[in-house]
Amino acid sequence: MINLLTIEWLKLKNYKGFWILTGLYYVSLLFVCTGVMGFLYWLETKGANFQGITPTIIPFYEFPDIWHNLTYLASFIKIFLAFLVIISITNEYSYRTIRQNIIDGMDKKGFLFSKISLIATFSVVNTLFIAVVGLIMGLIFSTVHDLGSILYYAEFLLAHALELFTFLMFAFLIGLLVKKAGFAIVLIGLYSLIIEPIISVAWTDAIGTAVVPFLPITAMNHLIRVPFQRYIFMEIQDYIAWKDLLIVIGWAITFTYLSYLTLKKRDL
Repeated sequence: MINLLTIEWLKLKNYKGFWILTGLYYVSLLFVCTGVMGFLYWLETKGANFQGITPTIIPFYEFPDIWHNLTYLASFIKIFLAFLVIISITNEYSYRTIRQNIIDGMDKKGFLFSKISLIATFSVVNTLFIAVVGLIMGLIFSTVHDLGSILYYAEFLLAHALELFTFLMFAFLIGLLVKKAGFAIVLIGLYSLIIEPIISVAWTDAIGTAVVPFLPITAMNHLIRVPFQRYIFMEIQDYIAWKDLLIVIGWAITFTYLSYLTLKKRDL
């Protein structure tokens, strides 16, 4: 795996677009993870309150709820990390490095494993980044700091890593099929934000809601449910459901297998 990651690193290290997009993504992720308290203070200055309760009293960064809160917010910008994966695979065709890898002795399975290793690294690094930022913010703002409270909802970090890996494999498959970065980026954006929501509504009207949770983007979004109703004393799903977990794992395997079939049958 180290050798495969080294190959990917050599391809990306001198590509300025990669560093620019990576920097922008992590600056955005840092802002999302640390900017909530500033946003709550801003709401307070504007006179916002709920039955006399000011927004700044909301314990957003309280252990252990912080892991649920941060991973849910982070899921909204995962599409930008998908752009990096799309650019990585489409550049292979634009610069013919995929063909050169095969000529140099790497088989198609090895090429696929190198990209999976890259995607897995993105997912792990992203999750560790959230964990470090969350730990710092929690130590600053949380009223509890015992190890049990800090680790109690850590499962959401693992769920986020799985969600991100699956989504990036979806992006990889699209990039592999389309081979043009611009078209692939537009396609994943359209499918995620427009096409699947329309399909969800249409299927709900036609056959009910039973099938909708099995759609890929919906399944990934269901892995970490909305946590913020807890602050208005509403019930939430504050755990990772086994059904949601198994569906997302199924999609991760499906995207990986379809990518393998595409590479296996395509003349490079």
